Amino acid sequence: MKKEKFSIRKRMRSFGYAFAGIGTLLRDEHNSRIHVLAMVCAVALGFVLDISATEWCVVALCCGAVLMGEAMNSAVEALADLVSPEFHPLVKKAKDVGAAGVLMMAIGAAAAGLIIFLPKLVQLF
Repeated sequence: MKKEKFSIRKRMRSFGYAFAGIGTLLRDEHNSRIHVLAMVCAVALGFVLDISATEWCVVALCCGAVLMGEAMNSAVEALADLVSPEFHPLVKKAKDVGAAGVLMMAIGAAAAGLIIFLPKLVQLF
């Protein structure tokens, strides 16, 4: 395999593809919009409760991980639908396991949110 020469233009184009993917994710995948709404709520709550820099890092990583999981799951589903438009048990398995990954990450993010926000909310009230 021949090594390709580094090109700023090609790197910029790759960012364009990534932003197009974000647009597709938000436009076509309803669950991604729910995750973005939860992310906006977590960020707003972070500002209101004045969370620490470390807590912001956890919130940012959780938000990024959930959205990344949703993107990867959507990519798997799109490829699975292309490869096997009709029902196949292995396609179902791939889709179910992808969805499980997103769910597990969302549960982890919710747990982190409770650990960060709940004591501050209890203290506030």
